Amino acid sequence: PDRWMFCEEHAGEYNRGYDYFEGLTKEEAEEREANERRDSSGYKESAHYGWAGSGDGSRSRDEMHALDILGLESDTNFEDAKKAWRKIAKETHPDVNPGNADAAKAFQAGQAAYDVLRVAEERRAWKG
Repeated sequence: PDRWMFCEEHAGEYNRGYDYFEGLTKEEAEEREANERRDSSGYKESAHYGWAGSGDGSRSRDEMHALDILGLESDTNFEDAKKAWRKIAKETHPDVNPGNADAAKAFQAGQAAYDVLRVAEERRAWKG
């Protein structure tokens, strides 16, 4: 056939030994890589704005993950997120649970989730 269709696993197996830079000198390979990175830099820029991942259209993938960590729905407002973070912080803070590694990890995850949502909320407020 003119075209072969492979599933992801078999395509990876088929291409495992393929060297894209075969036959090029080190300088030529570096130049080709630099040119291709330059030409596709717009895709990397779009990732900065949260379009690279699946969100719900109004929130980025990171915001959706943060809401999951806080146990909230995607349509939750920032004030509810703040309340959920305070509740988690009171339950898992290292001062309340000294020596509890699981509580410390939960506290750090909650704090990171709150920070993601706080920055997103500030960005939305700034854009007007």
